[in-house]
Amino acid sequence: MITGMHALLYSSDPDATRTFFRDVLKMQSVDAGRGWLIFAMPPAELAIHPTDEEHAPDMYLMCDNLESTLAELQPHIEVTRSVSEQRWGKLTAIRIPGGVEVGLYEPRHPTALALAAEVAARYAEPMR
Repeated sequence: MITGMHALLYSSDPDATRTFFRDVLKMQSVDAGRGWLIFAMPPAELAIHPTDEEHAPDMYLMCDNLESTLAELQPHIEVTRSVSEQRWGKLTAIRIPGGVEVGLYEPRHPTALALAAEVAARYAEPMR
């Protein structure tokens, strides 16, 4: 029934944001027409958190080592939140070109990424 998820980021400079994902993060993309790039994302997972009030969706990029990832990205980003130690991992936020702010974290909890990769591989298999 569900074949994927399409996430949106809103940018004041979409060309710079797309260039960041293409050239800095080295993410592959397809051109949907007139240079409008749509990026293939690494396997993803979805968590459902409780709340008593309206809350906009959040997006977090995940990494294996927060310090080395920040060091590698440093020339291209602004760190907007100090790194904090949580029981579930290390957390920060970064601003990327185009003024887009996203969370960045190193999980210490079990992740669904391997499962997501298996699901993606099943979708890539030819239909019988």
